[in-house]
Amino acid sequence: MSERIRNTTCFIRSRLNIAPRRYFTDMPGGTVESGGLPAPEVGIVLGSGLGALADTIEVIGTLDYADIPDFPRSTVEGHKGRFIYGRLGGKYVIAMEGRVHYYEGYPVGEVVLPVRAMCCLGIGTLIVSNAAGGLCPLFETGDIMVIDDHINLIPNPLVGPNDPALGVRFPDMGEPYDRRLIALAHAAAMAQGTVLRQGVYVGGTGPSYETPAEVRYFRGMGGDAVGMSTTPEVIVARHQGVRVLGFSLITNVLKGEPAQPCGAGKLTHDEVIEAGNRAMPKLCALVREIVTKL
Repeated sequence: MSERIRNTTCFIRSRLNIAPRRYFTDMPGGTVESGGLPAPEVGIVLGSGLGALADTIEVIGTLDYADIPDFPRSTVEGHKGRFIYGRLGGKYVIAMEGRVHYYEGYPVGEVVLPVRAMCCLGIGTLIVSNAAGGLCPLFETGDIMVIDDHINLIPNPLVGPNDPALGVRFPDMGEPYDRRLIALAHAAAMAQGTVLRQGVYVGGTGPSYETPAEVRYFRGMGGDAVGMSTTPEVIVARHQGVRVLGFSLITNVLKGEPAQPCGAGKLTHDEVIEAGNRAMPKLCALVREIVTKL
């Protein structure tokens, strides 16, 4: 996998003309023009809730996932598939417009390959977002939760041989989400008049939504929101020394009660997308402000 990460990083760097900065300096299949463009400072995973942020990036270059050799592609409705390199809030950023998920059938190493590549391109900060079901009874549909910790129920992407060039064999996860960035998020939310929740995200495999018993179990183990992504990406970012800020957009609140007769109250993917779209402007404005102040 180390060779795969290396080749993917070099290909992206070559196609977007980004100057070498960290980890891998040679570029098979192409070369960066003299000097090249600045390495991105911030990586952004435009998951559910942040899709519209792509429209506010001053685009310098794009690269479709389909054009990258042996690169995973998202099959989920509402997830585009490309990297965007440009400027946002005065910073050079690289954004993933659409992610792949473990439930799509990819090995977890494939799921985190895009984030591995962004880290190797030189980002110092990763911002991730997701759609999640609320476990905390105080949450409401449309709330934004800044993630302060997580419980990973997806296979750990660090299982297997470790490449010391990327990180240590046993990385510390005592602060998976950067406390200073969380404080910055709260300050930005307060300035914008946005209510910002805070809590623990549970990352599960999906693709089935949670049973009532699972909802009660996740709540009992300390979870405040549950989704089907994010945690493996955060683990590899921290493995590579990149600080992380994460947000969950609460698209529904889970009660942990049996389903109603005749299918009443059943959750659908369309409802999740609709709820995410309604709350998206708040989250996009919040992330723009945070990137500006980094």
